[in-house]
Amino acid sequence: MGLIISYIILALYSIALLLIFFYSLAQLNLLVNYLGYKRRNQTAPKFNLLDPKEIPYVTIQLPVYNEEYVMERLLENIAKIEYPKSKLEIQVLDDSTDESVIDTAKWVSELQETGLDIQHIRRSNRQGYKAGALKEGLETAKGEFVAIFDADFLPDSDWLKKTVIYFKDREIGVVQTRWGHINRDYSTLTRIQAFALDAHFTLEQVGRNAKGHFINFNGTAGIWRKECILDAGNWQGDTLTEDLDLSYRAQLKDWKFKYLEDVETPAELPVVISAARSQQFRWNKGGAENFRKSVMSVVSAKNISFKTKFHGVMHLLNSSMFLCVFLVSLLSIPAMYIKALYPQFDIVFSMLSFFVLSTIILFVCYWFTYKSIQGSGFDNFVEYIKIFFTFFSVALGFSLHNSIAVLEGHWGKRSEFVRTPKFNLNNITDSWKGNKYLAKKLSPNMILEALLMMYFLFGMYSAIPLNDFGLFPFHLMLFIGFGFVFTKSLTARA
Repeated sequence: MGLIISYIILALYSIALLLIFFYSLAQLNLLVNYLGYKRRNQTAPKFNLLDPKEIPYVTIQLPVYNEEYVMERLLENIAKIEYPKSKLEIQVLDDSTDESVIDTAKWVSELQETGLDIQHIRRSNRQGYKAGALKEGLETAKGEFVAIFDADFLPDSDWLKKTVIYFKDREIGVVQTRWGHINRDYSTLTRIQAFALDAHFTLEQVGRNAKGHFINFNGTAGIWRKECILDAGNWQGDTLTEDLDLSYRAQLKDWKFKYLEDVETPAELPVVISAARSQQFRWNKGGAENFRKSVMSVVSAKNISFKTKFHGVMHLLNSSMFLCVFLVSLLSIPAMYIKALYPQFDIVFSMLSFFVLSTIILFVCYWFTYKSIQGSGFDNFVEYIKIFFTFFSVALGFSLHNSIAVLEGHWGKRSEFVRTPKFNLNNITDSWKGNKYLAKKLSPNMILEALLMMYFLFGMYSAIPLNDFGLFPFHLMLFIGFGFVFTKSLTARA
């Protein structure tokens, strides 16, 4: 019986390790694409905005929900967008259920008096959540192109001039820009989030876009061709990541996406772990939901190459890597004891080299993306090493939380779209305490995370009697990661 259980444990352990390895190889291929990419923005056909006949009509949509702390900042910033007023419309798609509605209506009215074409659009219900709001706004949108900004984004005044010009190419359906982070250095948590997002917005978006593979509109800081949205089936609220869903439907219909790495759109990162938890849960569950919804369409598509299909499947499986990581973590301690009890399995433990190699590949990939934004040099490399292993540890600490999200997504369990609370924190001295939108209840997962912290402490101890220290660094990072997530969840509450 013990031998059979050992076979099952090692089989699951090995499969998870191999999937992580394939994921790292896909990332390595994206790095090769990224490094070999020659920016073609200068040679692409562009609208001449100096010619009034070529200036297209644009609608800016601002989907908001209970954004008391950032609405004034958002509207003040959007009002500064440099674009002919006769060709610009702004829709404030306000699904709010609190008193922020009153202030928003007042600010919108004040902007209307300046001659700005801005509308405060309210719905009687939140059906479809953000996707429903965008879809309803689209019904009356005057613009041929539709820019979308979440409440915490602060585009530069010349943002439209840098983006809408690329739609002269009739095949372009979306132009997406890179996110910036106004509070990157607020805390360890914000630095980790910025690090992970920077990798996505450099390595992944550029790496895929450079070779014509599918990329995703990131829900904000991008602009759509209205015709593309309608042709792809419009916004749909049956997943938690409506942006990824529409992106794949559009690209399956041969619309091209253009990614502008050089155009940064600043935004605010969640500073409290409960807010980061809700955001992570939505993104990861939505990713799994989109895998269920779109993977067969990608695999069976006749109009895309095998390599684009491979990267598409890996892209849709991104969030599922957390499940693989959690399985490897959980089974690593039983695997140590199996190795000691059954020497015949030694060959299986050579699989561990795949995990080490995967880590090295990701370390190299993330370095190139880190230095593209932060710069190279010895000091930056030392800082990179610190942030990489901090990120790695905390990502491990989130693996239980995110795995639950992924499983719910694959199982088709429906849940409410939970917006990430915004804070309006512009510098390190600003405080998030007292934010009324923060979750007051502790996550039930916290108990499991505390137990896992102790479990991996036991894993480190086990290295001593077994005289096997190969997994000690891994278990140390797991202990630190789960400890960080648990203690921050326990203490960082409003």
